[in-house]
Amino acid sequence: MTTVPAPRQDAARLERTYDAPAGLIWELLTTVGGLEEWFAPDGFETRVSELELKPGGQLRYTMTATGPEQVAFVRDTGNPLSVELRKTFTEVAAPARLAYLSVIDFVPGQEPYEHLTTIDVEQAGDRTNVVMTIDPLHDETWTQGYRAHRGNELDNLGAAIRRRTT
Repeated sequence: MTTVPAPRQDAARLERTYDAPAGLIWELLTTVGGLEEWFAPDGFETRVSELELKPGGQLRYTMTATGPEQVAFVRDTGNPLSVELRKTFTEVAAPARLAYLSVIDFVPGQEPYEHLTTIDVEQAGDRTNVVMTIDPLHDETWTQGYRAHRGNELDNLGAAIRRRTT
């Protein structure tokens, strides 16, 4: 029996409502082309190398710092400009729920650990509500930065939706 991890009680909820059908949002969340369009905070770009959309399946991608501030940040933390990242899907329930574990292995002086993100997609008439629930990281400073990063990604998802619907 497989146990699906549940978000922690202290997990953050990031919510957005988009003027788009749930099917379009699901496509942007679960396809190579969709992810490469929005799945990075400002100043970074993403290139997907593997996408196996099923529980236990992997998402592998390379995130590259491209903006001056982001390049300076990754250099200051001793990280390379490009890093390969991996996520393991724990839930895939089209078009309503997606959950995955990320390996947090980019923090200087911190042992790698897994981190849960859950995304719920709910059609609400002509609009769609998206709720991203993210567990905290190892300390408050990194947690706040990660929440801001994920919020920026959701804003970029909104921009990708607008590009496809206008």
